[in-house]
Amino acid sequence: MTRARRVGRDVHGILLFDKPVGMGSNEALQSVKRLFQARKAGHTGSLDRLASGLLPFCFGEATKISGFLLGADKRYRAVFRFGQRTTTGDAEGQIVDRRPVPNFGEHELSKVIQDFQGPIEQVPPMYSAIKLRGQRLYKLAHQGLEVDRKPRTVTIHHLQVLRREPEKLEVEVYCSKGTYIRTLAEDIGEALGCGAHVESLRRIGSGPFDDRRLVTLPQLQVLAAEGLAALDSLLIPMEAAVSDWPDVSLSEDVAYYVRRGQAVLVPHAPTHGWVKIYGDRQSFLGLGEVLDDGRIAPRRLVNAAWQANKT
Repeated sequence: MTRARRVGRDVHGILLFDKPVGMGSNEALQSVKRLFQARKAGHTGSLDRLASGLLPFCFGEATKISGFLLGADKRYRAVFRFGQRTTTGDAEGQIVDRRPVPNFGEHELSKVIQDFQGPIEQVPPMYSAIKLRGQRLYKLAHQGLEVDRKPRTVTIHHLQVLRREPEKLEVEVYCSKGTYIRTLAEDIGEALGCGAHVESLRRIGSGPFDDRRLVTLPQLQVLAAEGLAALDSLLIPMEAAVSDWPDVSLSEDVAYYVRRGQAVLVPHAPTHGWVKIYGDRQSFLGLGEVLDDGRIAPRRLVNAAWQANKT
């Protein structure tokens, strides 16, 4: 029996992609993956088709740390439309409820906004990718079904009003993973007595990354015509995903044992939490976790052969 031939080239790093409105997250990933001719790639948490903005793609060895971006805090800029509730909680859905928008004052709005900061409970929308007994909720919703969903605790670190119009509110939201901005809009609309939905949504931050270095699909297509090296120049080192973690540098002898999966004792290392591990010539070896006895255990190691070729 012959083994299947690997398709694509080995590409490693993170691309900060600017997903356009109307394109699905996986559709965007596959388009970019083809341009890079990459063998392995994944995204770090999908964006709704209606949403635009920051969608980090992890290539090759960077997929080993994509989970840390998936679990990172996010930042969004959104416009809430008052007086209308929709089936999906955003502008793509059908309007199911119309109500007049009260002439609420700044004090009332500020109080409601304050009530939605900190830990809050959210009931996930039916039009979401959450699984219930093996089925995605949005698939059940497309069948006209609605099922009970358990509320989840999320954290709104900061909710700032950027602009207010009679029937619209533009906000910036800094929140924990798993926060549904559609649900936030609906809940704020209910608190104001008029209902609401998300008219537009843009992700502007994910973990340590912001929207200042985003690359669009047309820009990638232009660079692809110049050659793969032009595309590769856009990739960010994978360790940038955890740039706020402390560094631990190992001697060549100690790095030998870490590469073989053994925990090691490192003088003057952090006493708890996760760390970035570097070896000889500051080559990135991967991620480690400090054990109770002070040793550092390797948790996500990058391929040594790739690292050797890189250096």
